[in-house]
Amino acid sequence: MNNLGDEMKKIILAGIGAAATTAEKSKEVVDQLVKKGEITVEQGKVLNEELKHNIKEKLRTPANADEISRDLEKVSKDDLAKLKAKIEELEKGMDEEEPSAPGQDGE
Repeated sequence: MNNLGDEMKKIILAGIGAAATTAEKSKEVVDQLVKKGEITVEQGKVLNEELKHNIKEKLRTPANADEISRDLEKVSKDDLAKLKAKIEELEKGMDEEEPSAPGQDGE
C-alpha cells in the first residue's frame, strides 16, 4: 500500500515538474518570437503574463493522476529525463523538510 502512495507522490511531482518545464519552455518561445520580430516586446510581456496566470490556475486544480499519466506518454526522452531530475530534486527537498521525531533534534 505504501508503494501506491509513493507512486501517487511521484505522479503529482511529475505534474508539478511538467508545469515548471512548460513555463520555462513558453518563456523561451516568447523570447524567440520577440527576437525574430514576430511579436513586439510589449506583446511578449503580456503573453508571458497570461501564460504564467494560466499555469498558476492549473496548479490550483488538484492533480489528476490519469491526466498526468496520459500527458507523460507524449513527452520526449529529453523532457522525460528533465522531469525525472526535477522529481528527484523535489523528493529530496520533501525529505529534508520532514520534521524529525520528537527528541531527535537535540531538544
